[in-house]
Amino acid sequence: MKKIIYSPGEPAGIGPDLIIQLALSKEWEALKVPVVVIGDPKLFADRANKLKKRLKIVELDNLEEIKKNKKSAIQIIKVSNCKNTNAGKLTTLNAQYVLDVLDYAIKKTIYNKDAALVTGPLNKEMIISISKTFTGHTEYIQKVTKSNDVLMMLASNKLRVALATTHIPLKSVPKKITKNLIKNKIRILNNDLKDKFNIKKPNIKILGLNPHAGENGKIGKEELEHIKPAVKELRKSNINVSMPISADTAFSHKILKETDAYLGMYHDQVLPVLKALSFGNSINITLGVPIIRTSVDHGVALDISGTNKADTSSLILAIKTAKKLI
Repeated sequence: MKKIIYSPGEPAGIGPDLIIQLALSKEWEALKVPVVVIGDPKLFADRANKLKKRLKIVELDNLEEIKKNKKSAIQIIKVSNCKNTNAGKLTTLNAQYVLDVLDYAIKKTIYNKDAALVTGPLNKEMIISISKTFTGHTEYIQKVTKSNDVLMMLASNKLRVALATTHIPLKSVPKKITKNLIKNKIRILNNDLKDKFNIKKPNIKILGLNPHAGENGKIGKEELEHIKPAVKELRKSNINVSMPISADTAFSHKILKETDAYLGMYHDQVLPVLKALSFGNSINITLGVPIIRTSVDHGVALDISGTNKADTSSLILAIKTAKKLI
């Protein structure tokens, strides 16, 4: 039986709110896939009280006990105590709890091939307070799954964008753009578009790092020295990837219509486009790892945590997509 493992992320944010609101809606049973929440039952009981909602909490000892979703009820496996359950107030006291939940959820997904991981938003600053090398969900999943490489892709029904580099300072990006990095990321993207999304011959567009894709070296050398040589080798492997194109025209209607996915060079090169077109209706998908993981496309939203204002659209899409990919 297919199942979804939900890691809610930051306790002070809307991760707990989302699953509670979803469980109380007509969408919960309509998902047709059981969801088990990893976390402290007290957090969800306290948050339900804050939201003034009646919620039944069913504690499980393991995944084998999971049953169909029932409206107004959530199934939870407890792995750690949440030190502070207040909504909207960050505290480093919860940092280890968040990592305990995420670690357990990833490992259970690894060992259950009929399961997929869906994650809520977390606050990196809190995790970094106890784990200096932490950079985000994607890189942590790579570490726990012992994967050679990983690729972050965000997707909606309008476009898919993947990132050559993720959460690093902009000044560090040029040093990271190498021929090998481009080859690895494109191969992951091409393979997973075929294997997970059933696209027989993906049409991939790769963006240049510099304005106008460098203008043949006039505005930067990265395209000439790294990106173009990588593309030439990839094409020899029968991968349908473009030469680097200028980001300012890459998302025109014509190009968008013919493209299965884009590879951008850095975070803010492609994500503003995706979020302008699809915010709240897009998801994050981790490629290149031996598990299926999707996530919401938004942050912890401390300002609306505990207020019943959280929008469950992205979580619903993340669960539905994860179910398809299992």
